[in-house]
Amino acid sequence: MNESNLSVLITEGEIKSRILELGGELTKRFKNEKDVIAVCVLKGSMMFYSDMIRTMNVDLQCEFLGVSSYNGTTQSSGEVKLTLDLSTPVEGKHVILFEDIVDTGLTMNYMKKNLSSRNPKSLTTVTLLFKPDALKTECQLDYVGFKIPNDFVVGYGLDYQGFYRNLPYIAQVFNLN
Repeated sequence: MNESNLSVLITEGEIKSRILELGGELTKRFKNEKDVIAVCVLKGSMMFYSDMIRTMNVDLQCEFLGVSSYNGTTQSSGEVKLTLDLSTPVEGKHVILFEDIVDTGLTMNYMKKNLSSRNPKSLTTVTLLFKPDALKTECQLDYVGFKIPNDFVVGYGLDYQGFYRNLPYIAQVFNLN
């Protein structure tokens, strides 16, 4: 695949602007809280996560969670696999879960169930992208950056077979073959 197969869906400027808005909202919500843990879902959320936590004026700890459901393809397999677990207990703490994209809802629901079973004081979900037309199960989200159509996208942390994560924008992908 080359960049001629990409069409910019969300510009770098639009992403930056929305992150500032979301960061402000999260700062208001958690500014006076203690024991806040920001969890990055690897690998796709890394850019979103790092930009988000820099906009938040909140004392927080950083944690990482690895999950996989795509296995190198353009559609979720529906089977979620934990590839990296948290290294810090979250019991009694405010957990903010940062995800790059919610499409089927299966991965997000898996992570919410997994983290809720650890008895956090609160669990807040933040996703950069949400594809409501791709949902296979109901999935409640607290903060959404952008709602997008049910198209395959890359950039700003999202990849196709490990590539395109470094693009500063979100692009729709055409002609994968």
